[in-house]
Amino acid sequence: MRRIRLTRAGVAALLLIGSWTAAGTLPASAQDAPNSPAARATGSAPASTALLDAMQRDFGLTRAEAEDRLAAERRATDLAPGARKTAGPAYGGAWFDAAGEKLTVAVTPDAGASTVEALRSSGVAVRTVEHSAKRLDAAKARIDRLDAPAGVSSWSVDPAANTVVVNVVDGERSDNDVRAFVEEAREAGPVTVRTVPAQAETFAAGTVGGDPYYTGNVRCSIGFSVHGGFVTAGHCGGAGQQVRGWDGSYIGNFQGSSFPGDDYAWVNVGSGWWTVPVVLGWGTVPDQLVRGSAEAPVGASICRSGSTTRWHCGRVLAKNETVNYSQGAVHQMTKTSVCAEGGDSGGSFISGDQAQGVTSGGWGNCSGGGETWFQPVNEILNRYGLRLHTA
Repeated sequence: MRRIRLTRAGVAALLLIGSWTAAGTLPASAQDAPNSPAARATGSAPASTALLDAMQRDFGLTRAEAEDRLAAERRATDLAPGARKTAGPAYGGAWFDAAGEKLTVAVTPDAGASTVEALRSSGVAVRTVEHSAKRLDAAKARIDRLDAPAGVSSWSVDPAANTVVVNVVDGERSDNDVRAFVEEAREAGPVTVRTVPAQAETFAAGTVGGDPYYTGNVRCSIGFSVHGGFVTAGHCGGAGQQVRGWDGSYIGNFQGSSFPGDDYAWVNVGSGWWTVPVVLGWGTVPDQLVRGSAEAPVGASICRSGSTTRWHCGRVLAKNETVNYSQGAVHQMTKTSVCAEGGDSGGSFISGDQAQGVTSGGWGNCSGGGETWFQPVNEILNRYGLRLHTA
């Protein structure tokens, strides 16, 4: 009965399931020339029309500019691990500079001339900073051990500012508990306080018809297909809970789930459901194939697919950020300028054709803007011993 319904619905309906479609019905991608900037940006495969259209819409770029941006970001992603190794103890962090379309690597003053020259020769820009990444990471780790009040939204290392940024909800900075937290945080190391409009919240939602999966009366979005199931957000369901698809039929169960502390989970797929390496465009744009999970640097463009607000794009703002939800702190998150809304939780963050993570929470909405955090996908794969399903 299930397979008959899918056949009648056709490929378009199949693509609304989440990361599930029938074998042999992979969505078409833009057929760019093999040597175009978009093709170089994703290795051997061109960028899809979905990604290019979303970047043009959300960044105000022309198609050629979007292709060039993707190519530059791919180069930055490839250069980042080697640059960190070259900088050694003098490494102060790295980020993608969209204006210069180049990876910028920070080094402390004790970096030798030969180290700086080696970095520049590799194709990266070099900036001298006061604090090493090791010192900043240690300061952030000490702040992680503090008990944050509700008026503190999140904190992370900002490599470009060479400091640990503590984000406080606007209007709460004079709160006694917030002031006490900030004072303790400053004792941990270099700290800068910034304000944000609202507290971070998770993006689960109550049940509505026709969307990807449900646990009890909670609707969330599918992240990425893995062999044997899919990954998603941990706050969407606990281990052992049943998962139903868009048509109400049984898919599988949460095999592992962690929230707070982390915000990740994975669900096994069976009972007539199956997986393919696809991120949905939801009928707004064509779909995107997933070919790997290389981590994009801070400053890179990134897009999100979710069952409520569909495709939206933005930039990576920070990594290894601790987010202080009302349910408790979640660590090692990546912050983005992408908007999201209730029901988008668990959905896919992707850069080019590389999986980045699953939507966790944020503030704002897709009418007025906001910020959203995701749990990096490689951490989820490593935690549960999963293998990403790639094209």
